[in-house]
Amino acid sequence: MKFEFLTTYWPFYIEGLKITIIYSVFAVIFGIILGVMLALMKLSKLKVFKAFAVSYINFVRGTPILVQIYIVYFGLFSFGISLADSTAGIVALAINSGAYVAEIVRAGIEAVDRGQIEAARSLGMSHFATTRLLVIPQAIKNILPALCNEFIVTTKNTSMLSIIGIHDLMYNTDTIRGNTLLAFEPLIIAAIIYFTISYVLTKLIGMLERRLKASDDRS
Repeated sequence: MKFEFLTTYWPFYIEGLKITIIYSVFAVIFGIILGVMLALMKLSKLKVFKAFAVSYINFVRGTPILVQIYIVYFGLFSFGISLADSTAGIVALAINSGAYVAEIVRAGIEAVDRGQIEAARSLGMSHFATTRLLVIPQAIKNILPALCNEFIVTTKNTSMLSIIGIHDLMYNTDTIRGNTLLAFEPLIIAAIIYFTISYVLTKLIGMLERRLKASDDRS
């Protein structure tokens, strides 16, 4: 095992890690926005909205993210829509994340006790006020840990963006492999970095879940 290359190439890992985190954050933010809209459409009584949301979620969840990246990157170009590599990468990740976030949000909303909603309506609260003051706060508490887990998954999914030239952690790792002619050792370092990110985020999620549980016990 030869790790002397780190003395020269460690900046490659740092730069790749920065890109990976930036893409993950933007993808999750846009994925949450898209996921909330899809969840509301799926819960809607309008059949057109519900059918669209169900079809979208099933298609995205049923196809590999690699295929989705290719569809966004090459498919839009074939329709005359030219996107920068960075934009295409974020769009592809957000499209994928949105489908999973939609199911998380939907489950969180449906987990709110219907009796509380009916009680609020019987007290004269409007549908909008009930949703804003009762449903959304409880749904957020229900889905927050799951959204954090989605961030971990998205962070790992960014490794697929290297196929379209995004200089993320995986792309820079492959560059190091090519420059040093070391096939194995650079991958070990990349794996350790990915594992460290996932481990730290998992611990933070555990702390968050314990705090939420403690607040529920006090209430």
